[in-house]
Amino acid sequence: MSDDKTKTEGKQLTAAEAAKRVKRTVIELVDGKNAAGKAIKVPRAKKVAVEATEVLSFKDYGTHVVVVTKDGQKFTDADE
Repeated sequence: MSDDKTKTEGKQLTAAEAAKRVKRTVIELVDGKNAAGKAIKVPRAKKVAVEATEVLSFKDYGTHVVVVTKDGQKFTDADE
């Protein structure tokens, strides 16, 4: 028997559970300084969870989960 983290014995995955497993990368602007010491906004990548209300469709492949959002983006937890 496999001890895979996505295996659920006798239980179907819900959209909310699938959304919790995948993350999207967003860019946020944080306070920083340039080389001259002037205060500027610096972009920083941040991973945030997909919300259950955004899920259009999802598929559990056993080894990974793929989630498609209402705006057409596709996310997976395979690379995490």
